[in-house]
Amino acid sequence: MKKRILVAPLNWGLGHATRSIPIIYELIKHGFQPIIASDGVALTLLQKEFPRLTSIELPSYNVTYAKKGKHFKLKMIKDSPKLLKAIKAEKKVTKFIVKTHNIGGIISDNRLGVYSKKIPSVFITHQLNVLTGSTTWLSTMMHQKIIKKFNACWVPDTEGDINLSGKLGHTDNFEIPTTYIGPLSRFQKKYLNIKNDLMVLLSGPEPQRTLLEKVLFLELKNYTGKVVFVKGIMEKEQTIQIIGNMTVYNFMTSNLLEKTINQSELILSRSGYTTIMDLAKLNKKAFFIPTPGQFEQEYLAKRLTGLELAPSCTQEGFTLDKLKNATSFKGLSSFECNTNFEKLFNLFECE
Repeated sequence: MKKRILVAPLNWGLGHATRSIPIIYELIKHGFQPIIASDGVALTLLQKEFPRLTSIELPSYNVTYAKKGKHFKLKMIKDSPKLLKAIKAEKKVTKFIVKTHNIGGIISDNRLGVYSKKIPSVFITHQLNVLTGSTTWLSTMMHQKIIKKFNACWVPDTEGDINLSGKLGHTDNFEIPTTYIGPLSRFQKKYLNIKNDLMVLLSGPEPQRTLLEKVLFLELKNYTGKVVFVKGIMEKEQTIQIIGNMTVYNFMTSNLLEKTINQSELILSRSGYTTIMDLAKLNKKAFFIPTPGQFEQEYLAKRLTGLELAPSCTQEGFTLDKLKNATSFKGLSSFECNTNFEKLFNLFECE
């Protein structure tokens, strides 16, 4: 009987779910039986990608962003009792799933309560340092304390100086066994003819996803090139609208998304880490608009702009003219990193 591994990505936008896709494929390839556990759009996306796998709904964190970036941290603090309650419920549900589904191992991507003392439990994160401005030391300490409840930590980046996450994923003082597993992406680079001048990829919690959508629709109505606009709204059926020079999708599944990104000259998106990993794998030119008040995305956007790889600007400061800067930047590129999944999965072979 195949050993069952519970794969549980956080439902915070689509990034944690999408970077779980290559992990799930590797588990299947190496003879394991993945069980998917999440909630909301993250769970919906993985159910569409793996319709034959067992999936379980976990308690929702109900994460929403403040309407104004300056209130981001205050909103997170205000929501913390609700978050702690969800984590407590998550622990209880995890204990039940492990027992009733005969789970042999856990891979949690940033779900803080999905672990077990009885079986090997892995935590995936690119944030060994959690940036929150003046309280970075506190948020980092709290995060690392939670990670220490797991048997191992996998960081989707490289260990050396050439890396994607910068100071987020690299720290000198961390006690838990940590393995840099290389950037994770569900996509492959394909040399296809360019059909779209611009592709917009939206994702992330509300209300900021909708606020950016409104800003972009307003600005891009004067754009002369061909645009593909993906709203990042997971619904039962895919919808396609033609609005002038724009083709608008509510969502795309992995195969279509991979093809369309490869066929697009420039990608406009949030500077979420999973998006950066995907665009680096596909060697794309990008323009980033970080979520207002989210220190991690603001840091990554600023870092990539400083390295002359991709331009960026604030949500409030975006205008159509800003896109002209993208041509003078180098664009993102991947670096070779052969992940030894067989060695990583040895953790689950222990009885």
